[in-house]
Amino acid sequence: MSGLMNAVVICAVVVLVIARQFRASRIGTGRRWWLVPAVLAFIALREPGLIDPHHQVEASVLLGTELVIGLAIGTGWAWTTRIWAEPDGALWSKSTKASGAIWIGGICLRGGLFGLGALLGVHQDSSALMLGLAATLLVRAGVVMWRAQSLQPTAYGQAPAYGDGVAQARWKERV
Repeated sequence: MSGLMNAVVICAVVVLVIARQFRASRIGTGRRWWLVPAVLAFIALREPGLIDPHHQVEASVLLGTELVIGLAIGTGWAWTTRIWAEPDGALWSKSTKASGAIWIGGICLRGGLFGLGALLGVHQDSSALMLGLAATLLVRAGVVMWRAQSLQPTAYGQAPAYGDGVAQARWKERV
């Protein structure tokens, strides 16, 4: 796939994922949550330009850093996602403002990483970005599924919400 086509796929996936995650959506525990990240990783890994042959060490360090950033963004995004259970046991999730801040920070970090690569003269292909995005989506989905398992309905039929049992602040009205 050409670099332009990779960029289009990356943008489409990011827009789709972000738009879906900031709306309340039902968590399907039987779903294949790993499928989209696996397809993105397959597309990225089959490209020959993942590592610049003239700067192999620098390109490998940049790729490793990209993957670490992707894992960190996915983890942060998953832990800032609100998860709750309806009385019927259906699990729901919705990203928060903190999730949006993590995405913005991740985009800035990735932009800085690309700039560093350009300064070093390393040819960077879009497949590294696609692999980082796959890592982000895989970790986010895995952590959300893991967190959602703790919200399964209890024996009494009441499904707890994430954050139940945490003392809420008592606000005083001022007269």
